[in-house]
Amino acid sequence: MDNKQSISKSRRVSVNAPARLHLGFLDLHGGLGRKFGSLGLSIKDVETSLTAEYADDIDVTGPSAKRAEDYAEQVLSHFGINGGVKMTIKSAIPEHSGLGSGTQLSLAVASAISNLYELSEQHPNRLAAVLHRGARSGIGIGTFMHGGFIIDGGRGENTEVPPVISHMSFPDNWRIVLIFDDEAEGINGVPERRAFNTLPPMDDVMSGLLCRLTLMQVLPAIREKDCQQFGEAITQIQNIVGDYFAVAQGGRYTSPFLKPILDSMKNSGATGMGQSSWGPTGFAFFPDETLAFQAMKKVREEWQSESRLRFIMSKSCNSKAKIILNDLNAPTQNENLKVTNL
Repeated sequence: MDNKQSISKSRRVSVNAPARLHLGFLDLHGGLGRKFGSLGLSIKDVETSLTAEYADDIDVTGPSAKRAEDYAEQVLSHFGINGGVKMTIKSAIPEHSGLGSGTQLSLAVASAISNLYELSEQHPNRLAAVLHRGARSGIGIGTFMHGGFIIDGGRGENTEVPPVISHMSFPDNWRIVLIFDDEAEGINGVPERRAFNTLPPMDDVMSGLLCRLTLMQVLPAIREKDCQQFGEAITQIQNIVGDYFAVAQGGRYTSPFLKPILDSMKNSGATGMGQSSWGPTGFAFFPDETLAFQAMKKVREEWQSESRLRFIMSKSCNSKAKIILNDLNAPTQNENLKVTNL
């Protein structure tokens, strides 16, 4: 395919992809023929944002530029595109923080290029497969496509990308305090693959409990806007999964600061807490902004001597990633076209 001549060189594509929390796995036993299955939530205030324009070569600037350049090269090569892309990354989800930086960046890059070159293949599931995302979890792809609270169905023998089996809007008034440890890093790459390949299957009773907690407590609590019930179930899921991975990550949490901080959050009214994916980012759920703000203020004061720690108050993002097309030659901004057919 040669799209170099057909592309409109005056087009600019902008993509905003929110971060996501990975709240736990459902089945690390696999006795029913599927494995993993994940719970995830799209969140605001941490995102990957980029713009892309036509170029003869690949030119990427901004945070995570090298990673984005690699993704761009893979996409252009896969689709046989005889052309390049000039990409400016305005913000990027911190890498190896447990917030889905790789999946959101890869989908943002692939979506920008597919819209820039007007490719027929633009569905996030297919783009994720091209870039080998979704090896275990499909929630990052799901939050990119839908936003909100996502559950994926894990991987079976013929699964290309873990399918989204539940998508719900998350209560808008609930708040999440995020805990960042800028000197710690979650397991990734070869150590991550080794962990999944060497850890023994989870006990089937424990896997059954994870599924029961999800189906009979987490999902109904979201629907009924019961933050207490939701939080209790998430904490229990987090403790089970965290203890299962403890041998690989050196304990229930990656950051040594996370347990005492989360204990303080619990005493300040947090209903649920844990670590997103391999961490080190931690989270605590609160039923309203006032409680969340007071709890965050307290831990900031308690840990102000540790410059490596940062705290952010966030909330759910119930909308999908934003993809906007601009015609740079258009006389007004009214010519912008927001793409909604993810």
